[in-house]
Amino acid sequence: MTNTFQAVGRRKESIARVRLVPGSGNRTVNGKAIGTYFPRETVVEGVLKPFDVTSTGDRYDVYANVNGGGSSGQAGAVRLGIARALVKVDESYRKPLKQAGLLTRDPRMKERKKPGQKGARKKFQFSKR
Repeated sequence: MTNTFQAVGRRKESIARVRLVPGSGNRTVNGKAIGTYFPRETVVEGVLKPFDVTSTGDRYDVYANVNGGGSSGQAGAVRLGIARALVKVDESYRKPLKQAGLLTRDPRMKERKKPGQKGARKKFQFSKR
């Protein structure tokens, strides 16, 4: 497949492997339609935002495999993967995607739990006596 563009997107604990193939606009995530995999319409709009910014619409089919994390992290990972793949398609897409903040990897991760504490920041209740 010569016209296949692949990219990896990550967010929180999620990793998405995205393939863009010239086609009619079929979008599948883990073998399901994107609207079925991400049931909330606002999440689907966020995932497909790179296509709106570059106005490539229905020119590419999206095949994404995503694992790890929750639905929010997975949606962010797929969005980053699509944006990176679009840059591989055409380097001129880099500037509008960068200005929209779609090429920036969100570095925020869950903070680890510390020993002797209830969580990452929360402490056990202090008792003076």
